[in-house]
Amino acid sequence: GLHEPTGAPARAREKSLTVATLNPQVKAVEYAVRGPIVLKAGDIERRLLQGEKLSFTDVIKANIGDAHAMGQQPITFLRQVVALCCFPELLSSPAFPDDAKQRAQRILQDCGGQSIGSYSASQGLQCIRRDVADYITHRDQGVPSDWNNVYLTTGASDGIMSILKLVVSGRGPSRTGVMIPIPQYPLYSAAISELDAVHINYYLDEDNCWALDIEELQRAYLDAKLHCQPRVLCIINPGNPTGQVQTKKCIEEVLHFAYEENLLVMADEVYQDNVYLPDCQFHSFKKVLYEMGPEYFNGVELVSFHSTSKGFTGECGFRGGYMEVLNMDPQVEAQLVKLLSVRLCPPVPGQAAMDVIVNPPKEHEPSYAQFTKEKSSVLDVLAHKAKLTEQFLNSVPGIKCNPVQGAMYAFPQIFIPPRAIQEAQSLSMAPDMLYCLRLLEETGICVVPGSGFGQREGTFHFRMTILPSPEKLQVLLGQLKGFHLRFLEEYSQEEPDSSRASEQPD
Repeated sequence: GLHEPTGAPARAREKSLTVATLNPQVKAVEYAVRGPIVLKAGDIERRLLQGEKLSFTDVIKANIGDAHAMGQQPITFLRQVVALCCFPELLSSPAFPDDAKQRAQRILQDCGGQSIGSYSASQGLQCIRRDVADYITHRDQGVPSDWNNVYLTTGASDGIMSILKLVVSGRGPSRTGVMIPIPQYPLYSAAISELDAVHINYYLDEDNCWALDIEELQRAYLDAKLHCQPRVLCIINPGNPTGQVQTKKCIEEVLHFAYEENLLVMADEVYQDNVYLPDCQFHSFKKVLYEMGPEYFNGVELVSFHSTSKGFTGECGFRGGYMEVLNMDPQVEAQLVKLLSVRLCPPVPGQAAMDVIVNPPKEHEPSYAQFTKEKSSVLDVLAHKAKLTEQFLNSVPGIKCNPVQGAMYAFPQIFIPPRAIQEAQSLSMAPDMLYCLRLLEETGICVVPGSGFGQREGTFHFRMTILPSPEKLQVLLGQLKGFHLRFLEEYSQEEPDSSRASEQPD
């Protein structure tokens, strides 16, 4: 043929892109929530499907905050509005309520060619940005919000990445440092690695219900100043993986610190609707900043994030979210818009889903009763499971768990016997990774080791979601208890094998 090579090449062709030529920042990225444990779980699921007999019949995935995958039902009104936007012929159907139709029509009027299939402006559809600003003002009891400061994003993750991208600069000791809570949701460490910025870890206080301790924040800041330029402070409230809800006093201290040290604050508030304990209340960083007075409110650079993926809707797959940007230098803001415009726009169906969250049915509208019932049902069940999980875990010897005040996770501390620690080290594996792998292999329960989130040296944890149905959760907790007790027993016995005994410390 015409394109036959003349004579075989002398040696095997090298690929242009190999692990040796790969971007080193990509190699440095780790994201535990979908890491090795989850790959192994997929492997076990395939074996079960092929009819292999194991000591359990299915894998329970408690590793990722994906509510619908765990059986949570969608909120009817949200799906109605998005369906109407996607298939406008349904606007004439009597099966859909008027309030859903009005919202869909309003969104479609803002779309190019009145189609949700057209690009929107880079910051998102204007009518939805206005709704977000109204929602924030209402949520914060009248603190003003300007829709021009609102950007719709592809889930909160995309907004967080965009802001981090703006702030990373400098070389050597002037390289940007980013302060992150430990334990943290690994999006942050992954993003910081990918952008080659400096991680500055500040540790949450496990003995005090994972509270943020301002002295620890100052310690981390002063230590870091010796080798980088700390410029960003990341806060996750309510906490992931730790589930704590910050007090107003704590938030004031943090904002005062950021004001003094001139740090940009990133407030990840995606779990703001997920607060379960009656004595806890969500306070937005923005509202607290406003109440601290104009010098703070007009001074601190604050970016707050929210999402469709959590809360009571759990719509992860739509990739909807927003960020509100306060006190950013106008010239920098123009650069942010430029950066976002390269990606064109967030998915418009996700924007529509976000709109329903910020503009839910009002009391006089036909969908109000059903919407309110569905919303409180989801949140009540989560609150029940938060309490159930905490109480059960604390009843198991060698496990202790702080109250799950909010979000969707328990992050218990587990005691791992010295012999198991030695075995993990000989496999060059984190001890809680060994624990979680064994748990998965013996029970089919998939949780994420604490080492994927960060933890104080010498402590071990895992993160599990509270999303499985109450029945499944009961089964999961029972099996977990059985496994934990077997694990403790197995590794506390004297080892008869002499080659092993010689490794025992004297």
